[in-house]
Amino acid sequence: MSAGLASSAGGRAAALRANAALALAGCLWGTGFLFGKIDFREMTVAENASFRFLIACIPLIPVAWGKTALFREKNWRDIWLFAVATVIGFPVQFLMQFKGLELTTVSHASLIVGTLPVMIAITSVLFLHERLNGFEWGVLLLSPVGALLIALSSKESTRAAGPTLAGDLLIMLSMVAAAIMILLSKSLLRKYDPMEITAWMILIGAALLVLWSEAFDPLRFHFSRGAWGAAVAQGLLATAGAYVFWNWGLARVPASRAGVFLNLEPLVGSCLGIIILHETLGAMALLGGAMILGPAIYFSRKD
Repeated sequence: MSAGLASSAGGRAAALRANAALALAGCLWGTGFLFGKIDFREMTVAENASFRFLIACIPLIPVAWGKTALFREKNWRDIWLFAVATVIGFPVQFLMQFKGLELTTVSHASLIVGTLPVMIAITSVLFLHERLNGFEWGVLLLSPVGALLIALSSKESTRAAGPTLAGDLLIMLSMVAAAIMILLSKSLLRKYDPMEITAWMILIGAALLVLWSEAFDPLRFHFSRGAWGAAVAQGLLATAGAYVFWNWGLARVPASRAGVFLNLEPLVGSCLGIIILHETLGAMALLGGAMILGPAIYFSRKD
């Protein structure tokens, strides 16, 4: 009896740690909104993406050093999955997303980003054979609705011209890319060290972004200290830290349940806007925040 209780307690503790890692990843990704606003005053889309990931590589080089199980085993199916996930998840996703943000409003972008957990849940059920009961689907669907309420409550736009169809489509395509990367990563994380997969994805993704930039929009390096500081924060917090925590948690939690924590990203971005940029949130936005946090708390308490 005591052994069973200890095992149950250990399982709950492990689940709590995994969900805490996913929640922290969502929060760290949320800081990228603030740092991105600072950098886009001086940097182009390609420059910001390239410097963000180059800086993220610094703490990950020691992690990747010696961790080459994926390549040593020469499992070409896994290597192919890794290559596709890396290309789609980094240069493709982030170049489309950042370009889309230039062409549309923050409100529209937030609304579209809020659809990602539903995409992950649906595709993980279809392709990874995961299961959600009716109540869990209902809880999950609260999160994108909450993100919608936050988006609709926005009183300011970063673009006077308003949203554009091209920008909205690019953001939606970037979410499709993100969902594909997460599902492919889930398959790899069942077999390999999450730290190894994360480190090599970011290292190779950064190299691809730099090659793209140099080919089409050569990098500049003369920026203010504020811009460089924001880029460093993006790289260390919103990229390296977020992906390490996310993949560690994703290896231990079904993708359909992990996806709900992605909606902490717009919530944290909104809070930073209030505290640092002196934006305001009305009753609708506060309700939306509660609808995002509610599912995150529910899934974090599940065994």
